[in-house]
Amino acid sequence: MVEVAALGSLTGVVAVANWWSVATSRFTVEWWTKLLTMVALLATAMGAGALSTTPGRWLLVALFFGLLGDLALLGDTVPRFLSGVAAFLVGHLAYVACFATLGLPSPAWAWAGVAVLAVILFASRRVVPSAWRVAGPSVAVPLAAYSLVIGAMLVIAWLTGLWAVAAGATIFVISDTIIALALARDGFERPRGSDHVAVMVTYHVGQALIVAGVLLAAG
Repeated sequence: MVEVAALGSLTGVVAVANWWSVATSRFTVEWWTKLLTMVALLATAMGAGALSTTPGRWLLVALFFGLLGDLALLGDTVPRFLSGVAAFLVGHLAYVACFATLGLPSPAWAWAGVAVLAVILFASRRVVPSAWRVAGPSVAVPLAAYSLVIGAMLVIAWLTGLWAVAAGATIFVISDTIIALALARDGFERPRGSDHVAVMVTYHVGQALIVAGVLLAAG
């Protein structure tokens, strides 16, 4: 447990360093801390016994593809953007499998996840049409597919009946929504300034809550 606490603390320290580097435009530090945060979160999950359960193993797959997505998105080209979208899409499918293997008791309050998804879809309704206008179907179609998968991940997270998992998935989706709205607003340039800070904070907090919720439930 001491080892897991140490790894968790390290994850938090590296994540905060990443937020600071984003806020202060220290790009080299940002790149390294972005990747190292996910590596540390993976190590924390493994140290907490993720390899010993089916949900835990799916969790590791999801985190690994999140790391691959982060690596792809360190570049600004369209192919790297689409590679990042593909990696995160696979990661969200792994989260769906992870949550399903935890069980889906679907308490009455969990159906509020559908309302949360509806709000997010309404807020981001112009993103895919904007992508079609700016970049054509080669970008708009993958974004539409990604939106469907992450929406399914969000709803299923709520249906687990686990507050940490539901909250983590919701915050993760908020992170992606901030990215999507910034892309649509700025002609599909990556978020900058306070938007970028908000993206990274919600991304890391969301993932950490999911990891905590899954491991506590699976353990």
